Amino acid sequence: MIKSQSPIGLLGTGIIGSRVAAVLQSKGVPLFLWNRSPRLDSHFLSSPAQVAHSSTILQIFVRDGVALLDVLEQLSPALTTNHLVLNHATVSPEETFQAAALVKKQGAQFLDAPFTGSRDAAAEGKLVYYLGGAQEAIQRAIPILELSSKKILPMGNIGTATYLKIATNLIAGVQVQVLAEALAFLNIHKIPLHYLQEALQYNAAFSTTLGMKLPLMLEGNFEPHFSVKNMLKDLQLALRSLQDHGISLPATAATATALDDLFQSGFGDMDYSALANRYNYPD
Repeated sequence: MIKSQSPIGLLGTGIIGSRVAAVLQSKGVPLFLWNRSPRLDSHFLSSPAQVAHSSTILQIFVRDGVALLDVLEQLSPALTTNHLVLNHATVSPEETFQAAALVKKQGAQFLDAPFTGSRDAAAEGKLVYYLGGAQEAIQRAIPILELSSKKILPMGNIGTATYLKIATNLIAGVQVQVLAEALAFLNIHKIPLHYLQEALQYNAAFSTTLGMKLPLMLEGNFEPHFSVKNMLKDLQLALRSLQDHGISLPATAATATALDDLFQSGFGDMDYSALANRYNYPD
């Protein structure tokens, strides 16, 4: 059990936030929770401001920038110089800077703190956090973040962690799209698809992402670990951020189009490995 001077406030109990909350509770952390959809549980409070009144370290796990800024607007009246706010949502760099400004206006500390690791990593307390912000705030956050992570990576100033998180998701998204294409190529030529799993293990193209997603794609198991709609959101953040910079990201754009097709077809809540659904396999 951890001994803390004050409870932790966790806002947003979706796929990741709920599992981080469970990990913290299992380790004896006093916890107050809030979610946009009310929950009948004594740990849940009725508003973000109530969570801020009850906790000085606040972890936010909402879906996107609109939700983040809305939560912070509700939090702001209750924030003081004693508060540390950690944003774990992947949002645009612009929204990260807006969030930081809202928090700092109240005299509180802010950390840009996105993570990598999906549903199972969160449940096992093995997320990896990227941190951007002041060293004092990072040192204050580390004892709490260590409880739900396997690694904490300080990444410079506010904003840097956000850019890096988006960049890593570009790579993951494109990898799974090209994996779906490789399976389609083999399927058309009547090559047993499970051979690819064996071949990749001894190939330089192999990665942790491919190792996780390929078995699920072969099974047709698209239970969400990281959803189509969230991967689409992150790729769109990257594409929008470059609109005025005169460069293109063709692989990212093609993957975003494929994900948007799935989203428009009603598959937004599936795991993004559902990119395989576009190719009618396995037979």
